[in-house]
Amino acid sequence: MNTLLRGVAVAAALLLAPLAAAQDAKADMTDMAALGAAVKADKRALVASTLALTDAEARKFWPAYEAYRRSVDIANRERNLALERLIGSNKPISDLYAKQLASALVAADDAEIKARRTLYNRVMKALPAKTAARYLQLESKVRAQQAYEIAAAFPLVK
Repeated sequence: MNTLLRGVAVAAALLLAPLAAAQDAKADMTDMAALGAAVKADKRALVASTLALTDAEARKFWPAYEAYRRSVDIANRERNLALERLIGSNKPISDLYAKQLASALVAADDAEIKARRTLYNRVMKALPAKTAARYLQLESKVRAQQAYEIAAAFPLVK
């Protein structure tokens, strides 16, 4: 009977865990699938709930966040265009085309790195160091999760 009760308790915990995580906006950010789902639902809300900014901090932070998002969106569009060209070719590509593709991917990475440096400088001025570090860590996790999704979706060059 004791084993049965433990089994029911474990099953109940497993069934209720997703509900509890969904209700807790500050859920554990080590679950990358949950992080991806939260970002797709509303990244700004995730950031806001994770940071819990004061009004003064928010006035300084959100413009830096929006500028960063615009810069990263441009870099992501360039990366996506390069990857779409790769998929659209459905056949082996020439060495010259492969070199152009690699160059476009590195240029997109460079643009993202530049945006992150600017973000770092602005966020460190706008927020207390621990809050800034928390945001930068969250942003790093989001980028890692998104990079994994992209890597899993696109084939290697033939």
